[in-house]
Amino acid sequence: MSLFQLILAAIIQGITEFLPISSSGHLILLPSLTGMDDQGLAIDVAVHVGTLGAVILYFWSDVKQAVAGVPRALTGRIDTPQARLAMCLIIATIPTVIGGTILFNTGLFQSVRSMAVIGWTMLGFGLLLYWMDQKGPQTKKADDWGLRDAIIMGLWQALALIPGTSRSGITITGARQLGYNRQDGARIAMLMSIPTILASGVLLSAEVIREADAQLAKDGAIAAAFAFLSALLALTLMMRLLRSVSFTPYVIYRVILGAILLVIAYT
Repeated sequence: MSLFQLILAAIIQGITEFLPISSSGHLILLPSLTGMDDQGLAIDVAVHVGTLGAVILYFWSDVKQAVAGVPRALTGRIDTPQARLAMCLIIATIPTVIGGTILFNTGLFQSVRSMAVIGWTMLGFGLLLYWMDQKGPQTKKADDWGLRDAIIMGLWQALALIPGTSRSGITITGARQLGYNRQDGARIAMLMSIPTILASGVLLSAEVIREADAQLAKDGAIAAAFAFLSALLALTLMMRLLRSVSFTPYVIYRVILGAILLVIAYT
């Protein structure tokens, strides 16, 4: 893989991972629309590791609280804010882990990696985000996040296994439907990405290790670094913009891209 394609894939992943516009959809479309070779599973894992580092750094104070609460959460004690946060993150990840394991082991992942599927999910889930963002109340804050809402948002997140859905977009949709304000809904969605990315990395790591060599490791390190930088920039800008801007600009982008992809796919 050329250095240009490597950096391009990393930047696309970094920018789109936390914006509600689907990183996996864009990575699948990159070779389809440019004629480049598919970047491969190893690079996909590497850029996800880069974005994982970015979200951990940005939400470091929340991450420390969640990690501190893991021992109590694993023993069923959620009598502290830290333990409750840890337990909520664990519960919210379970539906995606189960669904991802089924899709991966049955080979169904490949059957949904098409331009038509991405076009429909871009369009449909984009409009759903707009509806929930405009109609949903803004009465809840991140401190209100409990086990019931974690289960519901976890089920929403599992839909992101369909390419083009957007993990951040669909969890933010779920958060707005539950009544969380835009900033705190996005904050919860970003925190939910941490165990989800870790789980997907573990699931895919065995296959990547079998294929690994020195050059692939070097390419992966470069991709991870660029993904980290671009993800940190995109995450910072989005969280700041949410103080004054709704999710409508992202919805417009999704609708336009989805419509274009559907035209290409069916013509």
